[in-house]
Amino acid sequence: GGESLTAVPEASGPPASGGASGRSAGGARRPAAAPAPDWSKAYAILTVPRLNLRVPVAEGISRSGVLNKGYVGHYPGTQQPGQAGNFALAGHRNTHGEPFRYINRLEPKDTVRVETRSATYTYAVDRTLRQTAARDGGVIRPIPRSVVRPDHGYDEPGYYLTLTTCTPEYTSKYRLVVWGKLVSMRPR
Repeated sequence: GGESLTAVPEASGPPASGGASGRSAGGARRPAAAPAPDWSKAYAILTVPRLNLRVPVAEGISRSGVLNKGYVGHYPGTQQPGQAGNFALAGHRNTHGEPFRYINRLEPKDTVRVETRSATYTYAVDRTLRQTAARDGGVIRPIPRSVVRPDHGYDEPGYYLTLTTCTPEYTSKYRLVVWGKLVSMRPR
């Protein structure tokens, strides 16, 4: 009781209107091509072998400055890779490169690697919260636990990874959350 909800940002939504989209020969609207990420703002690379995903990680979760440019965004105020607490990331599920399109396919023990200049951190997927409120800020706390669905999350300190995206697809109504735990760190 008394838990406040913090917005978990919209990480997908309708494609932006404008010149990037066009019409096919039949006149049907076709989606804009996925933007190539600008690697100049990246401070880490997220790799998810099961999904054949390799995407840059940038600081912040603004749509215009980070997510809509093809990055996965690091939630300000959450820990960095390898630190005790929760390294929390947001990514689009649809549009803008849709890096988190298939995170719902991740299974326990799947690996997620985060490469920085100093080390490679490997996390193992542990738990999934298929749907929670868009404002369920508990999922990105240092000890992540949903305040909307308190039977989902953790009870004790650890080294966590949180991946968030919108659900169901093509909406931003709810959030899908995948959690992992740090299993190794290898200096570079």
